[in-house]
Amino acid sequence: MITELETALGTVQVMTTNNRGFSAEELAERALNQIINVGDNAPPVIADQARAFQENLREVLIYFMREAMRSRNVTLAAKFTEAGFPELVKLIDT
Repeated sequence: MITELETALGTVQVMTTNNRGFSAEELAERALNQIINVGDNAPPVIADQARAFQENLREVLIYFMREAMRSRNVTLAAKFTEAGFPELVKLIDT
């Protein structure tokens, strides 16, 4: 869910999920919104280039965020096993 709040400092956007963390796609979108902003008044050629770059960057971000998530899950699985709780590994999407 996305909520926008108007403050004295400007608009603040808050994103939440229900009973889960953010997906790689959701995180990539949030990152892209901070990295690239295509202005409404940008010349069409520049706007098209920026959007193409944004799409390429989105795919790169998603790929590496998924890799980071998998890596963290592997680390958690190892820690659960070392701690004597191998049954918890089944709860992790590895």
